[in-house]
Amino acid sequence: QVQLVESGGGLVQPGGALRLSCTTSGFFLDAYPIGWFRQAPGKEREGVSCVSSSTSTGSTHYADSVKGRFTISRDNAKNTVYLQMNSLKPEDTAVYFCARGTTHICSVSDYDEYDFWGQGTQVTVSS
Repeated sequence: QVQLVESGGGLVQPGGALRLSCTTSGFFLDAYPIGWFRQAPGKEREGVSCVSSSTSTGSTHYADSVKGRFTISRDNAKNTVYLQMNSLKPEDTAVYFCARGTTHICSVSDYDEYDFWGQGTQVTVSS
């Protein structure tokens, strides 16, 4: 069975850093893109970042709001995708989800292209 499990969320001060992990099972991670999304209280789901499949280009993509601050990476041997979040801002507060994409080259915005989702991990940025 396909499964994605997020971890690494928590409470951090503005300007701090967190690294989220998306541990996957039930499929060959090399062949799939993985996206990170977030949903803040009272707001719609928002695409954050994605990494294309390693069997295509492995390209990375970011929402404008996180460019220069967040970095997505993958370790296929560990079946894990990471989201390194630096210089965190209060507006980054949200539940963060990872999801498996259905196209080799991923989209950071088109969440309809993702077929399996994790349960999410809470990130709170507050002083």
